[in-house]
Amino acid sequence: MSAGTSPLSGGRRAATAPLPTVRAGADYQLSIPQDARLALARGWLWLGMAALIGSGLFSVLLVVSRTPYVNQWLPAANFFHISLVLHVDLSVLVWFVAMGGLLWSLHGSQRAQGAGWVALWITAAGTLAMALAPFLAPGEPIMANYIPVLESPLFLVGLVVFGVGTAVLVLRSLWAAPRLGLQYDGRGALDFGLSSAAVATAVALLCFAWSWAVLPTTLHGKAYYEILFWGGGHALQFTWTLMMLVAWLWLASACGAHLVLSPRVTVLMFLLALLGVFVTPYAYLAHDVASVEHRNLLTWAMRMGGGPAIVPVGMAAVLGVLMLRNLTAEMRPLRAALLSSVLLFGAGGVIGIFIQGSNVRIPAHYHGCIVGVTLALMGAVYRILPSMGYQAPQGRMATWQPWMYGIGQLMHIIGLVWSGGYGVQRKVAGTDQVLRSTAEVAGMGLMGLGGLIAIIGGLLFVVVVIRTIRQPQPGAAHG
Repeated sequence: MSAGTSPLSGGRRAATAPLPTVRAGADYQLSIPQDARLALARGWLWLGMAALIGSGLFSVLLVVSRTPYVNQWLPAANFFHISLVLHVDLSVLVWFVAMGGLLWSLHGSQRAQGAGWVALWITAAGTLAMALAPFLAPGEPIMANYIPVLESPLFLVGLVVFGVGTAVLVLRSLWAAPRLGLQYDGRGALDFGLSSAAVATAVALLCFAWSWAVLPTTLHGKAYYEILFWGGGHALQFTWTLMMLVAWLWLASACGAHLVLSPRVTVLMFLLALLGVFVTPYAYLAHDVASVEHRNLLTWAMRMGGGPAIVPVGMAAVLGVLMLRNLTAEMRPLRAALLSSVLLFGAGGVIGIFIQGSNVRIPAHYHGCIVGVTLALMGAVYRILPSMGYQAPQGRMATWQPWMYGIGQLMHIIGLVWSGGYGVQRKVAGTDQVLRSTAEVAGMGLMGLGGLIAIIGGLLFVVVVIRTIRQPQPGAAHG
């Protein structure tokens, strides 16, 4: 019998039937369960949305306090720093941890669901305490890297409670994580990335506790908190980066792209980042936490571990979506989130190469990188919503929202880089900025305008999500 012929298929006719087209490349899709895990994921989504709303309110005050001429209407110094503390903690720490809770709840098993809810409520309680502190017990703002704080009992207790909730979340996520083997398809590679992000968070929490245990009691103020959060803060950067890379691959495949990056290579990229995380506890064993060697080793590990994975994953995702034609209305917001995320993260990385001294180029660098992660996670939320039983975000507002947020932030960081070239200092506002020339004023003005556009883009994300949630779609497609 000739190849391709079957006695049940009509002989010669079956032999000449066209073969189905096989698309080259890997498909990266996360499966979204339709059980009790979905309700838990919704809880984390609402915590993340609340954090973004609160951060947006504080960012309005933050941008206004640094915009020339307008800032004279505000008590710039204290008002600016208190707003900065809450803006950073809500938009980075709380939002990112909430998105981690969302993704870990969906990709793991149903083990210890009760612990997942306990983690959510504890984390939410800590967030509420931190958000209320500026109004009930503001204290002195301490602009430490990674986690700025208010030296107020209410804020510090809230931060500790938030940390306890995060610890419960991570332990539950690791306990419920899917089993990993030696053979990986696209979904398995994404599972490996999410599990690696949970491990990185566990290492970060260990480092926070380790620093607290060994820090000299003679240290106070900024010096104390800077060292306290330095090691764990570096480990958390691996968490955020891994979550972003997972989102990039998922969004590209959700748009219909099959990526040239194989799952095995992707796992190797994730593994490289994970190995970089474990340099962090070694730095604690090898050097005193207050030493220059300790700081330098952690910085080197972050560059060597996280950096190499970003370029190939980002290029594969971008090339995959750029080759697509005739995207559906549901896919366009996902593509916009992916492309704007890669653009902002890449801009932040390039700016980091040219940092010299302590000026506003430093916040330009981390604003680009942080917003790159945020945009990727916004896209992940857009992708998840239909699987939660809601309509898929679509239309002009949903498509333009990532671009408005991204372009506004790009203008923001360009203004900061421009002003940084003239030596404008970071973490200052109002007359403390000492803007001597028209060019410096113009740079900070561009920063303010871009910040305002970005705030509008961030608020539009909230509007799109809430509008989508209010329009349930029975029988929505599952991921």
